[in-house]
Amino acid sequence: MDKEGHPDEDEITLGAVLSALADPLRRRVVMELAQAPAGTDRTCVSFGLPVSKATLTHHFRVLREAGLIRQVDRGNSRAATLRRDEIDRRLPGLLDLVQAEGDGEPAA
Repeated sequence: MDKEGHPDEDEITLGAVLSALADPLRRRVVMELAQAPAGTDRTCVSFGLPVSKATLTHHFRVLREAGLIRQVDRGNSRAATLRRDEIDRRLPGLLDLVQAEGDGEPAA
């Protein structure tokens, strides 16, 4: 894990990822990032989650520590990017399932 709390690729575990995705708001964040072009980064507030700033911080910390997103500081905000390649290598097909849920497709 680096000093910002991002696990190394080999530290990303199914249990941590599934736990992070169990929350519908966190799953929505991953879904929106999965549907965006690769490399898209967005500020935390851009997702419009109906929660307090402290709760928003908590949700993004859980996603970061599970290894689903990478966050970078942007002055007074942080931008989140999906760790698509790393997740696809560690948990093949997972992001396809999350994205399909967002597309309204039934899971295969």
